Amino acid sequence: MISENGTKPPPPFGKIRSFLWPIHGYELKKFLPMLLMFFFISFVYSILRNTKDAFIVTAPGAGADLIPFLKVYGVIPFSVLFMLGYARLSNRLGKRQLFYAALTPFIVFFAAFALLFPIRETIQPVALVTHWQSRMPAGFSHLLAMTRHWVFTLFYILAELWGSVALSLMFWSFANDIMKLEESKRFYALFGIGANLALVAVKFANHFIHHLGNLVAARFGLDGWTAYVTLLMAMVVASIFTILAIYRWIHRNVLTDPSFYSPAEQRVMQTMQPSMTLKDAFRFLARSRYLLCIAVTVICYGIALNLIEVTWKTHLGLLRPNPQDYQDYMANFSLATGITTIVMMLLVANNVIRRFGWTVAALVTPVVLLITGVGFFSFILAEGSLAPLLARFDTTPLAAAVMFGFIQNVMSKSSKYSLFDPTKEMAYIPLDQESNGGTHGTPWWCGFARVKKTSSPSFCPTYPCFRCHKPSSAWRRSLRPTSM
Repeated sequence: MISENGTKPPPPFGKIRSFLWPIHGYELKKFLPMLLMFFFISFVYSILRNTKDAFIVTAPGAGADLIPFLKVYGVIPFSVLFMLGYARLSNRLGKRQLFYAALTPFIVFFAAFALLFPIRETIQPVALVTHWQSRMPAGFSHLLAMTRHWVFTLFYILAELWGSVALSLMFWSFANDIMKLEESKRFYALFGIGANLALVAVKFANHFIHHLGNLVAARFGLDGWTAYVTLLMAMVVASIFTILAIYRWIHRNVLTDPSFYSPAEQRVMQTMQPSMTLKDAFRFLARSRYLLCIAVTVICYGIALNLIEVTWKTHLGLLRPNPQDYQDYMANFSLATGITTIVMMLLVANNVIRRFGWTVAALVTPVVLLITGVGFFSFILAEGSLAPLLARFDTTPLAAAVMFGFIQNVMSKSSKYSLFDPTKEMAYIPLDQESNGGTHGTPWWCGFARVKKTSSPSFCPTYPCFRCHKPSSAWRRSLRPTSM
Protein backbone atom coordinates (compact mmCIF):
# COMPACT_ATOMS: atom_id res chain seq x y z
CA MET A 1 0.00 0.00 0.00
CA ILE A 2 1.28 3.50 -0.85
CA SER A 3 2.16 5.51 2.24
CA GLU A 4 0.41 8.72 3.10
CA ASN A 5 2.05 11.86 1.67
CA GLY A 6 1.56 13.95 4.77
CA THR A 7 -1.17 16.26 3.41
CA LYS A 8 -3.99 17.47 5.60
CA PRO A 9 -6.94 15.03 5.54
CA PRO A 10 -10.06 16.30 3.72
CA PRO A 11 -13.26 17.08 5.63
CA PRO A 12 -15.75 14.24 6.13
CA PHE A 13 -18.69 13.77 3.78
CA GLY A 14 -22.28 14.59 4.58
CA LYS A 15 -24.73 11.77 5.19
CA ILE A 16 -26.27 11.76 1.71
CA ARG A 17 -23.01 12.22 -0.16
CA SER A 18 -21.25 9.49 1.80
CA PHE A 19 -24.14 7.22 0.81
CA LEU A 20 -24.11 7.97 -2.93
CA TRP A 21 -20.83 9.68 -3.93
CA PRO A 22 -18.00 9.46 -1.36
CA ILE A 23 -15.45 11.14 -3.66
CA HIS A 24 -13.68 14.43 -2.91
CA GLY A 25 -13.49 17.02 -5.67
CA TYR A 26 -9.71 16.91 -5.97
CA GLU A 27 -9.85 13.09 -6.27
CA LEU A 28 -11.81 13.24 -9.54
CA LYS A 29 -8.55 13.64 -11.45
CA LYS A 30 -7.53 10.21 -10.20
CA PHE A 31 -10.92 8.54 -9.95
CA LEU A 32 -12.49 9.41 -13.32
CA PRO A 33 -9.66 8.13 -15.57
CA MET A 34 -9.60 4.83 -13.68
CA LEU A 35 -13.40 4.68 -14.00
CA LEU A 36 -13.14 5.27 -17.76
CA MET A 37 -10.42 2.66 -18.12
CA PHE A 38 -12.56 0.10 -16.32
CA PHE A 39 -15.52 1.14 -18.48
CA PHE A 40 -13.72 0.41 -21.76
CA ILE A 41 -12.12 -2.81 -20.49
CA SER A 42 -15.55 -4.07 -19.43
CA PHE A 43 -17.14 -2.78 -22.64
CA VAL A 44 -14.72 -4.86 -24.71
CA TYR A 45 -15.14 -7.83 -22.37
CA SER A 46 -18.95 -7.76 -22.67
CA ILE A 47 -18.84 -7.54 -26.47
CA LEU A 48 -16.36 -10.40 -26.71
CA ARG A 49 -18.26 -12.55 -24.20
CA ASN A 50 -21.54 -12.22 -26.08
CA THR A 51 -19.94 -12.69 -29.50
CA LYS A 52 -17.81 -15.73 -28.65
CA ASP A 53 -20.85 -17.53 -27.27
CA ALA A 54 -22.92 -16.60 -30.32
CA PHE A 55 -20.23 -18.08 -32.59
CA ILE A 56 -19.84 -21.36 -30.70
CA VAL A 57 -23.43 -22.05 -29.62
CA THR A 58 -24.91 -21.45 -33.08
CA ALA A 59 -22.09 -22.85 -35.28
CA PRO A 60 -22.91 -26.03 -37.28
CA GLY A 61 -21.66 -29.09 -35.46
CA ALA A 62 -20.74 -27.09 -32.35
CA GLY A 63 -23.11 -25.90 -29.59
CA ALA A 64 -22.80 -25.09 -25.89
CA ASP A 65 -21.45 -28.62 -25.25
CA LEU A 66 -18.25 -27.52 -27.00
CA ILE A 67 -17.52 -24.75 -24.48
CA PRO A 68 -15.92 -26.97 -21.77
CA PHE A 69 -13.66 -28.55 -24.38
CA LEU A 70 -12.61 -25.13 -25.63
CA LYS A 71 -11.68 -24.13 -22.10
CA VAL A 72 -9.68 -27.29 -21.38
CA TYR A 73 -7.92 -27.80 -24.72
CA GLY A 74 -7.78 -24.18 -25.83
CA VAL A 75 -7.97 -21.62 -23.05
CA ILE A 76 -5.72 -23.40 -20.53
CA PRO A 77 -2.80 -24.11 -22.92
CA PHE A 78 -2.88 -20.58 -24.36
CA SER A 79 -3.13 -19.11 -20.86
CA VAL A 80 -0.05 -21.03 -19.74
CA LEU A 81 1.85 -19.84 -22.82
CA PHE A 82 0.74 -16.27 -22.20
CA MET A 83 1.78 -16.41 -18.55
CA LEU A 84 5.20 -17.79 -19.49
CA GLY A 85 5.64 -14.99 -21.99
CA TYR A 86 4.40 -12.45 -19.48
CA ALA A 87 6.85 -13.79 -16.89
CA ARG A 88 9.71 -13.46 -19.32
CA LEU A 89 8.81 -9.93 -20.32
CA SER A 90 8.24 -8.82 -16.72
CA ASN A 91 11.91 -9.44 -15.96
CA ARG A 92 12.94 -7.21 -18.86
CA LEU A 93 10.31 -4.45 -18.96
CA GLY A 94 8.90 -2.02 -16.43
CA LYS A 95 5.21 -2.19 -15.56
CA ARG A 96 4.32 0.62 -17.95
CA GLN A 97 5.92 -1.09 -20.96
CA LEU A 98 4.53 -4.43 -19.79
CA PHE A 99 1.00 -3.03 -19.90
CA TYR A 100 1.41 -2.00 -23.53
CA ALA A 101 3.05 -5.31 -24.45
CA ALA A 102 0.24 -7.34 -22.82
CA LEU A 103 -2.56 -5.61 -24.75
CA THR A 104 -0.85 -5.42 -28.15
CA PRO A 105 -1.60 -9.07 -29.13
CA PHE A 106 -5.32 -8.40 -28.66
CA ILE A 107 -5.21 -5.41 -31.00
CA VAL A 108 -3.41 -7.47 -33.65
CA PHE A 109 -5.73 -10.48 -33.39
CA PHE A 110 -9.09 -8.70 -33.36
CA ALA A 111 -7.99 -6.49 -36.27
CA ALA A 112 -6.97 -9.65 -38.15
CA PHE A 113 -10.23 -11.37 -37.22
CA ALA A 114 -12.18 -8.59 -38.95
CA LEU A 115 -10.38 -9.61 -42.14
CA LEU A 116 -10.69 -13.37 -41.60
CA PHE A 117 -14.38 -13.47 -40.74
CA PRO A 118 -15.72 -12.64 -44.24
CA ILE A 119 -13.67 -15.54 -45.74
CA ARG A 120 -14.24 -18.00 -42.87
CA GLU A 121 -16.07 -20.52 -45.05
CA THR A 122 -13.12 -20.64 -47.43
CA ILE A 123 -10.34 -21.10 -44.87
CA GLN A 124 -12.08 -23.54 -42.54
CA PRO A 125 -11.24 -27.22 -43.28
CA VAL A 126 -14.83 -28.46 -43.48
CA ALA A 127 -14.12 -31.25 -46.00
CA LEU A 128 -11.09 -32.53 -44.07
CA VAL A 129 -12.98 -32.64 -40.78
CA THR A 130 -15.95 -34.38 -42.43
CA HIS A 131 -13.56 -36.98 -43.84
CA TRP A 132 -11.97 -37.73 -40.46
CA GLN A 133 -15.23 -37.56 -38.52
CA SER A 134 -16.47 -40.78 -40.11
CA ARG A 135 -13.19 -42.55 -39.30
CA MET A 136 -12.52 -41.49 -35.72
CA PRO A 137 -14.26 -42.43 -32.44
CA ALA A 138 -17.24 -40.34 -31.37
CA GLY A 139 -15.22 -39.01 -28.44
CA PHE A 140 -13.13 -36.93 -30.85
CA SER A 141 -16.16 -35.08 -32.24
CA HIS A 142 -15.58 -32.01 -30.09
CA LEU A 143 -11.91 -31.74 -31.00
CA LEU A 144 -12.86 -32.08 -34.66
CA ALA A 145 -15.46 -29.32 -34.21
CA MET A 146 -12.75 -27.08 -32.72
CA THR A 147 -10.58 -27.80 -35.77
CA ARG A 148 -13.40 -27.20 -38.22
CA HIS A 149 -14.21 -23.84 -36.63
CA TRP A 150 -10.59 -22.90 -35.89
CA VAL A 151 -11.31 -19.21 -36.53
CA PHE A 152 -14.03 -19.23 -33.86
CA THR A 153 -11.83 -21.36 -31.60
CA LEU A 154 -9.06 -18.75 -31.64
CA PHE A 155 -11.61 -15.99 -31.12
CA TYR A 156 -13.06 -17.80 -28.10
CA ILE A 157 -9.60 -18.29 -26.59
CA LEU A 158 -8.54 -14.66 -27.04
CA ALA A 159 -11.91 -13.42 -25.74
CA GLU A 160 -11.47 -15.53 -22.58
CA LEU A 161 -7.89 -14.30 -22.19
CA TRP A 162 -9.06 -10.70 -22.38
CA GLY A 163 -10.94 -11.11 -19.11
CA SER A 164 -7.93 -12.72 -17.42
CA VAL A 165 -5.33 -10.31 -18.79
CA ALA A 166 -7.05 -6.92 -19.02
CA LEU A 167 -9.22 -7.23 -15.90
CA SER A 168 -7.45 -9.49 -13.43
CA LEU A 169 -3.85 -9.05 -14.51
CA MET A 170 -3.51 -5.48 -15.75
CA PHE A 171 -6.28 -3.24 -14.40
CA TRP A 172 -6.60 -4.53 -10.85
CA SER A 173 -2.87 -4.90 -10.31
CA PHE A 174 -2.45 -1.31 -11.56
CA ALA A 175 -5.27 -0.10 -9.28
CA ASN A 176 -3.78 -1.91 -6.28
CA ASP A 177 -0.41 -0.32 -7.00
CA ILE A 178 -1.63 3.28 -7.11
CA MET A 179 -4.54 3.24 -4.62
CA LYS A 180 -4.28 3.77 -0.90
CA LEU A 181 -6.26 1.44 1.35
CA GLU A 182 -8.58 4.27 2.44
CA GLU A 183 -9.22 5.18 -1.21
CA SER A 184 -9.97 1.60 -2.15
CA LYS A 185 -12.81 1.42 0.38
CA ARG A 186 -14.52 4.30 -1.40
CA PHE A 187 -13.34 3.85 -5.00
CA TYR A 188 -13.53 0.13 -5.72
CA ALA A 189 -17.27 -0.35 -5.42
CA LEU A 190 -17.80 2.75 -7.58
CA PHE A 191 -15.37 1.47 -10.20
CA GLY A 192 -17.95 -1.21 -10.81
CA ILE A 193 -20.39 1.48 -11.92
CA GLY A 194 -18.13 2.15 -14.89
CA ALA A 195 -18.07 -1.56 -15.70
CA ASN A 196 -21.84 -1.85 -15.53
CA LEU A 197 -22.46 1.32 -17.49
CA ALA A 198 -20.44 -0.55 -20.10
CA LEU A 199 -22.94 -3.42 -19.95
CA VAL A 200 -25.72 -0.94 -20.58
CA ALA A 201 -23.72 0.67 -23.40
CA VAL A 202 -23.27 -2.73 -25.08
CA LYS A 203 -27.01 -2.93 -25.68
CA PHE A 204 -27.09 0.41 -27.49
CA ALA A 205 -23.81 -0.27 -29.31
CA ASN A 206 -25.24 -3.59 -30.48
CA HIS A 207 -28.36 -1.81 -31.81
CA PHE A 208 -26.25 0.85 -33.57
CA ILE A 209 -23.82 -1.63 -35.14
CA HIS A 210 -26.72 -3.85 -36.24
CA HIS A 211 -28.34 -1.05 -38.25
CA LEU A 212 -25.01 0.29 -39.53
CA GLY A 213 -24.06 -3.24 -40.56
CA ASN A 214 -27.23 -3.55 -42.63
CA LEU A 215 -26.35 -0.32 -44.45
CA VAL A 216 -22.78 -1.50 -45.09
CA ALA A 217 -24.03 -4.92 -46.21
CA ALA A 218 -26.39 -3.33 -48.72
CA ARG A 219 -23.67 -1.01 -50.00
CA PHE A 220 -20.92 -3.63 -50.47
CA GLY A 221 -22.98 -6.75 -51.11
CA LEU A 222 -22.19 -8.51 -47.82
CA ASP A 223 -24.54 -10.44 -45.59
CA GLY A 224 -25.72 -8.53 -42.53
CA TRP A 225 -24.01 -10.82 -39.98
CA THR A 226 -20.60 -10.46 -41.66
CA ALA A 227 -20.87 -6.68 -41.81
CA TYR A 228 -22.03 -6.60 -38.19
CA VAL A 229 -19.07 -8.65 -36.91
CA THR A 230 -16.55 -6.65 -38.94
CA LEU A 231 -17.79 -3.34 -37.54
CA LEU A 232 -17.92 -4.84 -34.04
CA MET A 233 -14.23 -5.78 -34.24
CA ALA A 234 -13.40 -2.24 -35.38
CA MET A 235 -15.16 -0.96 -32.25
CA VAL A 236 -13.21 -3.42 -30.07
CA VAL A 237 -9.85 -2.32 -31.51
CA ALA A 238 -10.73 1.37 -31.09
CA SER A 239 -11.72 0.73 -27.45
CA ILE A 240 -8.40 -1.00 -26.68
CA PHE A 241 -6.49 1.95 -28.14
CA THR A 242 -8.58 4.22 -25.87
CA ILE A 243 -7.57 2.11 -22.85
CA LEU A 244 -3.90 2.55 -23.72
CA ALA A 245 -4.36 6.31 -24.12
CA ILE A 246 -6.02 6.62 -20.70
CA TYR A 247 -3.28 4.53 -19.08
CA ARG A 248 -0.64 6.83 -20.60
CA TRP A 249 -2.52 9.93 -19.40
CA ILE A 250 -2.67 8.61 -15.83
CA HIS A 251 1.08 8.02 -15.80
CA ARG A 252 1.82 11.49 -17.11
CA ASN A 253 -0.73 13.52 -15.15
CA VAL A 254 -1.83 11.62 -12.02
CA LEU A 255 1.22 9.71 -10.82
CA THR A 256 3.27 12.92 -11.03
CA ASP A 257 0.73 15.04 -9.10
CA PRO A 258 2.06 16.08 -5.64
CA SER A 259 -1.49 16.32 -4.27
CA PHE A 260 -1.67 12.51 -4.55
CA TYR A 261 1.91 11.37 -4.07
CA SER A 262 5.03 12.73 -2.40
CA PRO A 263 8.22 13.02 -4.52
CA ALA A 264 9.50 9.73 -3.04
CA GLU A 265 6.24 8.00 -3.90
CA GLN A 266 6.33 9.40 -7.43
CA ARG A 267 9.76 7.88 -7.97
CA VAL A 268 8.44 4.51 -6.78
CA MET A 269 5.36 4.73 -9.03
CA GLN A 270 7.39 5.56 -12.14
CA THR A 271 9.99 2.82 -11.58
CA MET A 272 7.77 -0.05 -10.38
CA GLN A 273 8.80 -3.39 -11.78
CA PRO A 274 7.63 -6.91 -10.88
CA SER A 275 10.19 -8.54 -8.60
CA MET A 276 9.04 -12.20 -8.72
CA THR A 277 9.54 -14.81 -11.37
CA LEU A 278 6.64 -17.12 -12.23
CA LYS A 279 8.17 -19.94 -10.19
CA ASP A 280 8.74 -17.68 -7.18
CA ALA A 281 5.18 -16.31 -7.41
CA PHE A 282 3.58 -19.76 -7.22
CA ARG A 283 5.97 -20.73 -4.44
CA PHE A 284 4.90 -17.59 -2.56
CA LEU A 285 1.24 -18.52 -3.16
CA ALA A 286 1.78 -22.05 -1.83
CA ARG A 287 3.24 -20.66 1.42
CA SER A 288 0.51 -18.06 1.96
CA ARG A 289 -2.71 -19.34 3.53
CA TYR A 290 -4.17 -15.86 2.98
CA LEU A 291 -3.67 -15.99 -0.80
CA LEU A 292 -4.68 -19.65 -1.00
CA CYS A 293 -8.02 -18.83 0.60
CA ILE A 294 -8.63 -16.08 -1.97
CA ALA A 295 -7.63 -18.42 -4.80
CA VAL A 296 -9.95 -21.19 -3.61
CA THR A 297 -12.81 -18.69 -3.31
CA VAL A 298 -12.31 -17.43 -6.87
CA ILE A 299 -12.03 -20.94 -8.34
CA CYS A 300 -15.06 -22.30 -6.47
CA TYR A 301 -17.20 -19.37 -7.57
CA GLY A 302 -16.17 -20.02 -11.17
CA ILE A 303 -17.01 -23.71 -10.94
CA ALA A 304 -20.50 -23.04 -9.60
CA LEU A 305 -21.29 -20.26 -12.09
CA ASN A 306 -19.99 -22.10 -15.14
CA LEU A 307 -21.98 -25.24 -14.36
CA ILE A 308 -25.11 -23.13 -14.44
CA GLU A 309 -24.09 -21.04 -17.46
CA VAL A 310 -23.33 -23.98 -19.76
CA THR A 311 -26.74 -25.50 -19.02
CA TRP A 312 -28.48 -22.18 -19.61
CA LYS A 313 -26.61 -21.49 -22.85
CA THR A 314 -27.48 -24.96 -24.15
CA HIS A 315 -31.17 -24.13 -23.78
CA LEU A 316 -30.66 -20.60 -25.12
CA GLY A 317 -28.97 -21.98 -28.24
CA LEU A 318 -32.05 -24.11 -28.89
CA LEU A 319 -34.38 -21.17 -28.44
CA ARG A 320 -32.25 -18.73 -30.48
CA PRO A 321 -30.35 -20.79 -33.12
CA ASN A 322 -29.64 -17.76 -35.34
CA PRO A 323 -26.35 -16.05 -34.31
CA GLN A 324 -27.72 -12.52 -34.71
CA ASP A 325 -30.78 -13.38 -32.61
CA TYR A 326 -28.52 -14.96 -29.99
CA GLN A 327 -26.31 -11.86 -29.97
CA ASP A 328 -29.33 -9.57 -29.57
CA TYR A 329 -30.62 -11.66 -26.66
CA MET A 330 -27.25 -11.50 -24.92
CA ALA A 331 -27.20 -7.73 -25.43
CA ASN A 332 -30.51 -7.60 -23.53
CA PHE A 333 -28.93 -9.77 -20.86
CA SER A 334 -26.01 -7.33 -20.59
CA LEU A 335 -28.46 -4.42 -20.25
CA ALA A 336 -30.42 -6.13 -17.46
CA THR A 337 -27.22 -7.12 -15.64
CA GLY A 338 -25.78 -3.62 -15.93
CA ILE A 339 -28.86 -1.83 -14.62
CA THR A 340 -29.33 -4.29 -11.73
CA THR A 341 -25.68 -4.05 -10.72
CA ILE A 342 -25.62 -0.24 -10.84
CA VAL A 343 -28.64 -0.11 -8.52
CA MET A 344 -26.93 -2.55 -6.14
CA MET A 345 -23.69 -0.58 -6.20
CA LEU A 346 -25.35 2.75 -5.50
CA LEU A 347 -27.77 1.55 -2.83
CA VAL A 348 -26.21 -1.62 -1.39
CA ALA A 349 -22.54 -2.38 -2.03
CA ASN A 350 -20.71 0.61 -0.54
CA ASN A 351 -22.99 0.73 2.47
CA VAL A 352 -22.80 -3.01 3.19
CA ILE A 353 -19.00 -2.85 3.09
CA ARG A 354 -18.81 0.22 5.32
CA ARG A 355 -21.53 -0.72 7.82
CA PHE A 356 -21.34 -4.52 8.07
CA GLY A 357 -17.73 -5.13 7.13
CA TRP A 358 -15.83 -7.18 4.60
CA THR A 359 -17.03 -10.62 5.74
CA VAL A 360 -20.76 -9.95 5.34
CA ALA A 361 -20.21 -8.28 1.96
CA ALA A 362 -18.11 -11.21 0.72
CA LEU A 363 -20.73 -13.77 1.79
CA VAL A 364 -23.63 -12.20 -0.12
CA THR A 365 -22.59 -13.53 -3.55
CA PRO A 366 -22.18 -17.24 -2.62
CA VAL A 367 -25.52 -17.16 -0.78
CA VAL A 368 -27.28 -15.64 -3.82
CA LEU A 369 -25.58 -18.12 -6.14
CA LEU A 370 -26.59 -21.06 -3.94
CA ILE A 371 -30.26 -20.06 -3.70
CA THR A 372 -30.73 -19.11 -7.37
CA GLY A 373 -28.64 -22.05 -8.64
CA VAL A 374 -30.64 -24.61 -6.69
CA GLY A 375 -33.85 -23.02 -7.96
CA PHE A 376 -32.66 -23.08 -11.60
CA PHE A 377 -31.55 -26.73 -11.56
CA SER A 378 -34.71 -27.74 -9.71
CA PHE A 379 -36.75 -26.26 -12.55
CA ILE A 380 -34.57 -27.97 -15.19
CA LEU A 381 -35.10 -31.36 -13.54
CA ALA A 382 -38.84 -30.82 -13.20
CA GLU A 383 -39.56 -29.00 -16.48
CA GLY A 384 -41.04 -32.08 -18.17
CA SER A 385 -43.71 -32.48 -15.51
CA LEU A 386 -44.39 -28.74 -15.60
CA ALA A 387 -45.15 -28.68 -19.34
CA PRO A 388 -48.99 -28.85 -18.93
CA LEU A 389 -48.91 -26.01 -16.40
CA LEU A 390 -46.65 -23.87 -18.58
CA ALA A 391 -48.93 -24.46 -21.57
CA ARG A 392 -51.67 -22.60 -19.70
CA PHE A 393 -49.42 -19.52 -19.77
CA ASP A 394 -48.80 -19.96 -23.52
CA THR A 395 -45.13 -20.89 -23.10
CA THR A 396 -42.96 -23.99 -23.37
CA PRO A 397 -40.51 -25.63 -20.93
CA LEU A 398 -37.64 -24.48 -23.17
CA ALA A 399 -38.68 -20.83 -23.10
CA ALA A 400 -39.36 -20.98 -19.36
CA ALA A 401 -35.95 -22.57 -18.68
CA VAL A 402 -34.24 -19.79 -20.63
CA MET A 403 -36.20 -17.16 -18.69
CA PHE A 404 -35.31 -18.71 -15.30
CA GLY A 405 -31.68 -18.94 -16.38
CA PHE A 406 -31.78 -15.30 -17.44
CA ILE A 407 -33.02 -14.22 -14.01
CA GLN A 408 -30.55 -16.48 -12.19
CA ASN A 409 -27.57 -15.18 -14.15
CA VAL A 410 -28.59 -11.54 -13.71
CA MET A 411 -28.88 -11.98 -9.93
CA SER A 412 -25.65 -13.94 -9.51
CA LYS A 413 -23.59 -11.68 -11.77
CA SER A 414 -24.93 -8.46 -10.29
CA SER A 415 -24.04 -9.63 -6.77
CA LYS A 416 -20.61 -10.69 -8.05
CA TYR A 417 -19.85 -7.39 -9.75
CA SER A 418 -21.15 -5.23 -6.90
CA LEU A 419 -19.86 -7.17 -3.87
CA PHE A 420 -17.69 -10.19 -4.68
CA ASP A 421 -15.21 -8.41 -6.98
CA PRO A 422 -14.68 -5.29 -4.80
CA THR A 423 -14.17 -7.35 -1.63
CA LYS A 424 -11.78 -9.69 -3.46
CA GLU A 425 -9.67 -6.78 -4.66
CA MET A 426 -9.74 -5.13 -1.24
CA ALA A 427 -8.28 -8.34 0.17
CA TYR A 428 -5.14 -7.76 -1.94
CA ILE A 429 -4.42 -4.28 -0.59
CA PRO A 430 -2.79 -5.31 2.74
CA LEU A 431 -0.40 -7.56 0.79
CA ASP A 432 1.44 -4.45 -0.39
CA GLN A 433 2.89 -4.03 3.10
CA GLU A 434 3.28 -7.73 3.80
CA SER A 435 4.98 -8.41 0.45
CA ASN A 436 7.76 -5.87 0.76
CA GLY A 437 6.05 -2.84 -0.72
CA GLY A 438 3.97 -4.19 -3.60
CA THR A 439 1.69 -6.93 -4.83
CA HIS A 440 4.29 -8.15 -7.29
CA GLY A 441 3.37 -11.80 -6.96
CA THR A 442 -0.39 -11.35 -7.00
CA PRO A 443 -0.97 -10.85 -10.76
CA TRP A 444 0.63 -14.20 -11.63
CA TRP A 445 -1.65 -16.38 -9.55
CA CYS A 446 -4.66 -14.08 -10.08
CA GLY A 447 -4.61 -14.78 -13.80
CA PHE A 448 -4.06 -18.48 -13.12
CA ALA A 449 -6.99 -18.61 -10.68
CA ARG A 450 -9.28 -16.96 -13.21
CA VAL A 451 -8.29 -19.50 -15.86
CA LYS A 452 -8.92 -22.34 -13.41
CA LYS A 453 -12.32 -20.99 -12.42
CA THR A 454 -13.46 -20.82 -16.06
CA SER A 455 -12.15 -24.27 -16.97
CA SER A 456 -12.65 -26.32 -13.82
CA PRO A 457 -16.24 -27.38 -14.64
CA SER A 458 -14.83 -29.45 -17.50
CA PHE A 459 -12.90 -31.56 -15.01
CA CYS A 460 -15.61 -31.58 -12.38
CA PRO A 461 -17.12 -35.05 -11.94
CA THR A 462 -20.59 -33.56 -11.70
CA TYR A 463 -20.40 -32.21 -15.25
CA PRO A 464 -21.26 -35.57 -16.91
CA CYS A 465 -24.26 -35.73 -14.62
CA PHE A 466 -25.85 -32.56 -15.90
CA ARG A 467 -24.92 -33.52 -19.45
CA CYS A 468 -27.06 -36.61 -18.93
CA HIS A 469 -30.01 -34.29 -18.50
CA LYS A 470 -29.42 -32.62 -21.85
CA PRO A 471 -32.69 -32.63 -23.81
CA SER A 472 -33.07 -35.38 -26.39
CA SER A 473 -33.08 -34.46 -30.09
CA ALA A 474 -36.78 -35.29 -30.47
CA TRP A 475 -37.69 -33.26 -27.40
CA ARG A 476 -35.66 -30.30 -28.65
CA ARG A 477 -37.26 -30.42 -32.09
CA SER A 478 -40.73 -30.50 -30.57
CA LEU A 479 -40.03 -27.41 -28.47
CA ARG A 480 -38.15 -25.37 -31.02
CA PRO A 481 -40.25 -22.35 -32.11
CA THR A 482 -41.57 -22.84 -35.62
CA SER A 483 -40.76 -19.23 -36.54
CA MET A 484 -37.06 -20.01 -36.22
